[in-house]
Amino acid sequence: MQVKQKVYELYKGTVERVTGPRTVSAFLEKGVLSVPEFILAGDNLVSKCPTWSWEAGDPSKRKPYLPSDKQFLVTRNVPCLRRAVAVEEEYDAAGAEVVLDDDEDGEGWLATHGLQESKEEEDIPSMDTLDIGKVEEIKSIPSYFGAGEKPDDEEDIPDMDTYEDTGDHSTATPQPSYFVAEQPDDDNILLTRTYDVSITYDKYYQTPRVWLTGYDEARMPLKPELVFQDISQDHAHKTVTIEDHPHLLVGQHASVHPCKHAAVMKKIIDVIVSQGGAPEVDKYLFIFLKFMASVIPTIEYDYTMDFDLGSTST
Repeated sequence: MQVKQKVYELYKGTVERVTGPRTVSAFLEKGVLSVPEFILAGDNLVSKCPTWSWEAGDPSKRKPYLPSDKQFLVTRNVPCLRRAVAVEEEYDAAGAEVVLDDDEDGEGWLATHGLQESKEEEDIPSMDTLDIGKVEEIKSIPSYFGAGEKPDDEEDIPDMDTYEDTGDHSTATPQPSYFVAEQPDDDNILLTRTYDVSITYDKYYQTPRVWLTGYDEARMPLKPELVFQDISQDHAHKTVTIEDHPHLLVGQHASVHPCKHAAVMKKIIDVIVSQGGAPEVDKYLFIFLKFMASVIPTIEYDYTMDFDLGSTST
């Protein structure tokens, strides 16, 4: 598999070097993007979802057909609370599977989430049990160490009229009234895997391409075999591979192969048109990321936008 992948990458790289980037729109006809359309769609994503941003990447890997400061898109520290395998088992049990695309070879994109009814509430961490957002009572030092004790009666406080200055000023300095906030319980801090998710422009396939960099609960890089736990098992090792990032020097990254992206996007565009909508190219990445959620269903990146597949309202 590795040899086949290396040969393919060599061929693909050669084709990209000798051919120019797409400049003419074929968004509606083929589901692909030209370079200007990719920039337009990226600008709209960054504008609507501030968690996403443009990155320049490493200068040595800069693509001349892209603006120097807009080489790729990235969103960082995206939570991944559950393993995709566990989620798929639940949806398989409920029979909630939808084939997004099915070609003559019987290979298609399988959406393994999105139709199951909501699970019982106890499976979802409660904000109350996590104590997130709660403001603990702030106590002064005396009450902090003497919780539950009633303050002394007023007569126990010396009267200044009866006070005699003996000249001995060696008494301890009065304790300042600092305030101490109680520390939260470690058990209430939710630790989870996180991902940096980036989107590049694939010149060969003329579509966006998703890359994943995973971190464990201690922010240590995830090994490739652990990354595959967070990918739909219908796509892991099949349409998702571990490769070098086209704009970064350090480490290898999981990538969702873009060979079927254009075909799936074309079918989604056709659905929008059939429902009376007029697809707009600047919204391409929102639809694309919604489609990608079938591949990485538990990585909770932001693609929120108030739009309907059958309309052009935003």
